[in-house]
Amino acid sequence: MTVRPIVIHGNPVLHRPAAPVTAFDEQLKELIADMYETMDASHGVGLAAPQIGVGLRLFTYQMENEDGVPPRGVVVNPVLTLGKISGADPDPDTEEEGCLSFPGYGFPLKRAEWVTVTGFDGEGNPLRFEATGWFARCMQHETDHLDGKLYVNRLNKKWTSRMKKVVKKEGWTVEGNSWMPGVDPDPFGH
Repeated sequence: MTVRPIVIHGNPVLHRPAAPVTAFDEQLKELIADMYETMDASHGVGLAAPQIGVGLRLFTYQMENEDGVPPRGVVVNPVLTLGKISGADPDPDTEEEGCLSFPGYGFPLKRAEWVTVTGFDGEGNPLRFEATGWFARCMQHETDHLDGKLYVNRLNKKWTSRMKKVVKKEGWTVEGNSWMPGVDPDPFGH
């Protein structure tokens, strides 16, 4: 298992849809092991393959939940069915998200309160489960990565304006920015 660098906003792999996984082989198992190692070293609750520069449709997660779903897992080729997303402004105190590929910053975002997740585990076995609350938010956040979106691409006008200032200040408009979990300072202070 290897901890891999996490690519940052501006890297093209984060801004294009990922390809479906077609082979459940040793190479995929090694990738999943590296993703768990990287997620753990970065103190993340989820990590999508594009975040380590791999354009494939899978993510790992580590999140306690009240949905009867194991708190640690991998979802390959996920498809989400979302509940309704409120049109109200997001609450900056209770709906703030962060992202390992937009390190050190958080912005409020409305998400669906429940989702149905279908896909496969790392062995190719079918998965289907319901996720609610913050676990549903995690599933949406990670699946967005596989669709070529970061959560900051979904912010309302007020927060998009602030996000764009961060991108400009940090120089996250070009390829080549990354950080190394366990080596570089933790951008979220864990």
